[in-house]
Amino acid sequence: MFKKIMLISVLVIIVGAVLFFAMNGSAKKEDGFKTITCERGSIIDKALAVGNIVPRNEIAVKSKISGIVKKLYADIGDKVSVGDPLMDIAPDPTPLEYAETKRQLEISEVTYENAKREMDRSQALKEKKLIAVQEYESAKAKCDEMELRLNLAKEKLALLEKGQTKIANRVVENVIKAPVNGTVLARNVNVGDPVVPLTSFQAGTELMALADMTDLMFKGTVDEIDVGKLSHGMIVELKVGALPKDTVTGTLTKISPKAHKDEGSTVFDVEIDLTDVGNANLRAGYSANADIIITRKEDILLIPERLITFANDSLYVEIQDTAGLVTQIAVETGLSDGINIEVTEGLSEGDLLVERPPKEITGD
Repeated sequence: MFKKIMLISVLVIIVGAVLFFAMNGSAKKEDGFKTITCERGSIIDKALAVGNIVPRNEIAVKSKISGIVKKLYADIGDKVSVGDPLMDIAPDPTPLEYAETKRQLEISEVTYENAKREMDRSQALKEKKLIAVQEYESAKAKCDEMELRLNLAKEKLALLEKGQTKIANRVVENVIKAPVNGTVLARNVNVGDPVVPLTSFQAGTELMALADMTDLMFKGTVDEIDVGKLSHGMIVELKVGALPKDTVTGTLTKISPKAHKDEGSTVFDVEIDLTDVGNANLRAGYSANADIIITRKEDILLIPERLITFANDSLYVEIQDTAGLVTQIAVETGLSDGINIEVTEGLSEGDLLVERPPKEITGD
């Protein structure tokens, strides 16, 4: 039994030694490098824009009368057409505002009645030729003015009480209607919320946001390093983060002439029209990366750019011939994408390029 164990141990040692020397000899034979074949392919020089898919026109809906939200007719995601009701605004005047408006109407009624009586007396005296025509016309003009003031007071009170009135055959009402065809992207108020009107002195409450979701575009930024290579009309391939399997293409339509800072980087704003969205179901706000195609070359010789060395103002690579001999040759290069590079002179398709292992860093 002991002899069998010893025999097995000796065999294991011999096999291990054979494998070790075989592997060591092979490594020395190949000198520790591997080969990569020079092949044909395509290469793209592109600039990256980072941004979002947004509607071309997004409309903020506001009210021209103050009050509170009484009723909602549309919600987020609903499609609406021009003139469709979106919500009702119920007037909600303060007690002082209502009292002042009511009293102003009463004053206007009294003032108008007095002006009308004065005009009637002037008319009777004019017919008897007891006053000049100018006096009658002055009384009539004053009466007409007081009538306008009375109508204004009535309209203001009607707006406060009912939320609607009619001015010169135009109905002013508290129903907020859609100004454009589109989809409701946001609803910023609920029933019962107060509403500040849009005036010349204040922005007013933004009630809803509408946009035509069939007319989307990309807005983003490009780094200052790449902006000098761009021009209007360049083809763009977009990668939408939420839709990794869908392909969207577009055209570069706008490059900002002025840069701005974004997280410490200098960037330029760009806009891209979407020309083909395929089957992608795009939504406003999707984040996306846009590859702006600067140059594209097909069926060219390509090698990894890391295999190129620079010496004496020339570029070199190492190749291995059919006999296994490694030589260094000069090459001419063209377009690069940072990983692969085009070789225009010096190599042929199928050539074996030598890639040596990285040098080990040794300490003292």
